[in-house]
Amino acid sequence: MKGVSTPLLLDPDRLFPADPATRAIAGGLYESVAGLPILSPHGHVAPSLLMDDEPFSDPAELFITHDHYVTRLLHSAGVDLARLGVGRSAPGDPRQTWRTLAEHWQLLAGTASGYWLTHELATLFDLRDEPSAETADASYDTISARLADPAYRPRALFERFGIEVLATTDDPMDDLSVHAALGADPSFTGRVLPTFRPDAYLDPTATDFIARVLRLTEWHGTAADDFAGYLAALEARRAHFIAHGAVSADHGVSEPYTVDLGDDEAGALYRRAVAGNLDAAGAREFTGNMLLRMAGMSVRDGLVMTIHPGVHRNHSSAVFDRLGPDTGHDIPLTTTYTGNLRPLLQRHGLDPGLHLVLFSVDETAYSREIAPLAGFYPSVFIGAPWWFLDAPDAVLRFRAAVTETAGFSRGSGFIDDTRAFLSIPARHDMARRLDSAFLARLVREGRIPQKTAERIIVELVDILPRRVFKL
Repeated sequence: MKGVSTPLLLDPDRLFPADPATRAIAGGLYESVAGLPILSPHGHVAPSLLMDDEPFSDPAELFITHDHYVTRLLHSAGVDLARLGVGRSAPGDPRQTWRTLAEHWQLLAGTASGYWLTHELATLFDLRDEPSAETADASYDTISARLADPAYRPRALFERFGIEVLATTDDPMDDLSVHAALGADPSFTGRVLPTFRPDAYLDPTATDFIARVLRLTEWHGTAADDFAGYLAALEARRAHFIAHGAVSADHGVSEPYTVDLGDDEAGALYRRAVAGNLDAAGAREFTGNMLLRMAGMSVRDGLVMTIHPGVHRNHSSAVFDRLGPDTGHDIPLTTTYTGNLRPLLQRHGLDPGLHLVLFSVDETAYSREIAPLAGFYPSVFIGAPWWFLDAPDAVLRFRAAVTETAGFSRGSGFIDDTRAFLSIPARHDMARRLDSAFLARLVREGRIPQKTAERIIVELVDILPRRVFKL
């Protein structure tokens, strides 16, 4: 009824099983890890956020404009993304953008986005009512007032959140000066690690591939069409990242295709690529070979190799043409690993120097391929549910899909993979609750002892991410 607000629900037993006895076990397991530091070895928060330590501008910029989880749902209900300041569109009135979310709040019911936003609004800003047309202005003013408080600046929140390690995602040619400045700043005690993301330098179909390669090889002092020089330049940039604290290299490929080619054949494809006359089939072969060669580099230099495949980027041409990339219409694809990764695993899969973390937005891949691969190859680890799957029910399905085949020890630990800085504690708290719930069910079903569950929950939250990402 109009004028009557709905309480913002943050149940202390949220995500725990409904059965009282199982819920009690889950609660005990959760309490044992709730206060452990947050380890975030893969994410997209800009390091400049912490370097500059400027106040967040407004609630719309903070919670809506850059959150694709939220804007895509609003778009599905007929809200023009330009009204939200998305992409190339001019920034809108932030108060009106917040009102738009508030008026459509019920769209988020049952979604991971709604869960995280509820956690943030309740725990950080002490809101007691759900956003709505009636509460929009009052909640906007409350949040804005908090954002003006120095306690809500990025560095203060970093410490409040209990973040020990935060990895960023960076272009190979980034000089990493911001990371260096953060590391040298005695007033900042956290670890912010760069991550080597070379996709645009390995895929001839990528925008500006030739220009990027020219910049890379010019920096290295080698001819643009010299394949050996190109490889040496990539290795030198990896060394630069390692010197600045990097522990991993990330690959956001459309498919995890690998092929083992000799230097002569790969070099010929490379020269055609930099000349701009490589066809789609040749580009696939070159990119597949480079993914395999990246694994070889990881064996040699120790960078953990993560693969985030299976997304059709910029699915709506109309939205892309108007607003640009990363505007909320990247859609999952079917992903297959067994055949695609065999050439890479034939060459490097048994090498103890390789840590290969496989992610998927295709749920069927977990039980069908990723868990069986991780259950055999010592180099392969199961990446946590990512993007569309980092949601409560999907996380529980993931645990059921992989545990019986690969156990708990072959996982990566939780990965928040977020640009939304304020959502980091909400996401990690969610994962800790869900893992506690899953373990509690196994205890109640007589499948593992309570003591074993108590050991495993600590491993999932703390020990595994340190081990897998060499932290």
